[in-house]
Amino acid sequence: MRLRAAVLALVLAAPLAPSVAAGPAPAQAGEPFVVEFYYRVKWGHASEWLELVRKNYLPILEADKKSGRIVDFSLQEPRYHATEESRWDYRITVAYKDAAAAYAPGLDAAARQALFPDQETYRREEKRRFEIVLAHWDVPLKTGPLAGR
Repeated sequence: MRLRAAVLALVLAAPLAPSVAAGPAPAQAGEPFVVEFYYRVKWGHASEWLELVRKNYLPILEADKKSGRIVDFSLQEPRYHATEESRWDYRITVAYKDAAAAYAPGLDAAARQALFPDQETYRREEKRRFEIVLAHWDVPLKTGPLAGR
């Protein structure tokens, strides 16, 4: 239980950047670096998860867009259902300015405090958002030509 609490504390304290240990993938200079963040939510909790994302994650994405760190972001839901092993409920797609911006630290503590003055509520709600997630994975995308080499 202590290990789980420690891991959760690290996740909540980490900057909002792709979790790829190898570092940024090569990209053309000035090319946006796109990452898809997938979430599988416990049955019956999708609307609660989405409400928490809108309350606590959307302001961070908007601040990162205003700062120029990200170019755009969007949220997608599958139109139809899939088998349980391949099911995902939400995908948040973030286009960072470039690979360096994707791996740079996100908002600092002062900026987060300004966005969320009630830090106790913010931490509790973020903890809850990840408690109802069954699976989460990040997919940095590489764009390339379909034909040719």
